[in-house]
Amino acid sequence: MKLAGLLECVPSNGLFRTGQILAGERAPAHVRRQLDRWVKGGRVLRLRRGVYLLAPPYAATPAHPFAIAGALQRASYVSLHSALAYHGVIPEHVPVTTSVTGGRPEELSTPRGRYQFRHLAPRHLFGFAEVEVARDQRVLLAGPEKALADLLYLTPHCDRVPFLRELRVAPADALDPAKLHAAVARTGSRKVARAVRLLLGLWRDEEAWP
Repeated sequence: MKLAGLLECVPSNGLFRTGQILAGERAPAHVRRQLDRWVKGGRVLRLRRGVYLLAPPYAATPAHPFAIAGALQRASYVSLHSALAYHGVIPEHVPVTTSVTGGRPEELSTPRGRYQFRHLAPRHLFGFAEVEVARDQRVLLAGPEKALADLLYLTPHCDRVPFLRELRVAPADALDPAKLHAAVARTGSRKVARAVRLLLGLWRDEEAWP
């Protein structure tokens, strides 16, 4: 396989799995050897075993970090700090792309940033939808209320005022209280319910926000 052939069979953002280029009559051993050559030559980036990304300038459009997260672990959705920042609920830049998964937790450092996957039991995997985060790049993304519920559920001592103030969640107009209460109820966690009650109290107290 020549590089031109690779460019024809991968998405415009250059993100692909080995299986996508092994289809047809290509000899798998030959394709894998060629992949190794492209990686060593800097034309292709290996993100993890079996997941690759075309290096600039070969990809037509940059791969969105959320799309990369979905490729690194397919049984996952973007949530926690990354989803909250995307929805404008927290102001800070998030240096690590955060997702949740029913699979094993892991943190990966790649040539295109760091990615963290937190484990949740299958009954907690709800409240996400497929969203277009960039042109022709659709990802599974938690809604803002579910992202907050996930973060609280996975954070020890989340029901303490100093933690909630440090999180700097936007006032209530950035979230739907009904959806937030519904997401919290489905977690079945008293800790998360207490944290949300405290957070609502902070929103009502204007002096609590600097």
